[in-house]
Amino acid sequence: MKLPTHGRYEYSAITKRPRYEWPGGKQLALHVALNIEHFAFGQGIGHFFAPETPPPDHRNFAWRDYGNRVGVWRMLELFDELHLPVHHLLNTVIYDYCPEIMEPIRKRGDEIIGHGRTNAERTGIMWEEDERRILVDVRETITRQEGHAPRGWMAPWMSGSRATLDLLKEAGYSYVMDWPCDDQPFWMRTRSGPILSIPYPLEINDSPQILARWQTPRDFTEMMVDQFEEMLQQSEKQPLVCGIALHAPVFGQPHRLRVLREGFRHILNHKEISRVWVTRPGDIYDHVCSLPAGVVPGT
Repeated sequence: MKLPTHGRYEYSAITKRPRYEWPGGKQLALHVALNIEHFAFGQGIGHFFAPETPPPDHRNFAWRDYGNRVGVWRMLELFDELHLPVHHLLNTVIYDYCPEIMEPIRKRGDEIIGHGRTNAERTGIMWEEDERRILVDVRETITRQEGHAPRGWMAPWMSGSRATLDLLKEAGYSYVMDWPCDDQPFWMRTRSGPILSIPYPLEINDSPQILARWQTPRDFTEMMVDQFEEMLQQSEKQPLVCGIALHAPVFGQPHRLRVLREGFRHILNHKEISRVWVTRPGDIYDHVCSLPAGVVPGT
């Protein structure tokens, strides 16, 4: 029986791959993502914390908007307190709706990753030309606002079409974070050459855990710490990537932020933190590109 396939990569068992190291001989790469999103009022898709009410459902819209008015600011304060580099998955409507958010991000030197125009829409269900137009528009908007183009892409809702990877490569993106199938980077095929997949967590992600599975803040931070501890142990054998994904209206809430601080302090004060490369996806991409051919799957 021959099943349909995407044709983007071949199967690769993680235990059979060549060994390499992260910069400075580090063994575990840790990256922290903060999703900064904005939604249409009364239309399109949205995250829901409380049961939906009839449109325009101002209650859930306001809960999401708390992330931009309050939550993102508190989380940036926490990252500053911890001296923690992060990267931001950014809806470009943020530049119009609340551009003040970008000022401290620029001062921190954090990386900006394309995350669509708004999370009120899914790009993967669009016609190819419409999806192309959005990918180009997002890249051009960030370039115009930041003075340099984003290199990475994470689609709203991880939404992708059969052509998305091709369109990303053709639009000038270098890596993608929509395929959560590995703990190491690997190269994926496109019709215009390879694009790198960098691990992004589907499970150590506050949105599905807290909004869909109703985990408590402490449940989530315990999972976050357990993930880090286990991957740190596994990384003695081969280099791995440990990602943590956060959203401003979720962990920007005071009662959750307090627990998140404890979790990050545990990680950053770990007795073996010297083995950890606290980094951003763009730096992971640069290092992978410096490795000899054949080391990273899909080369």
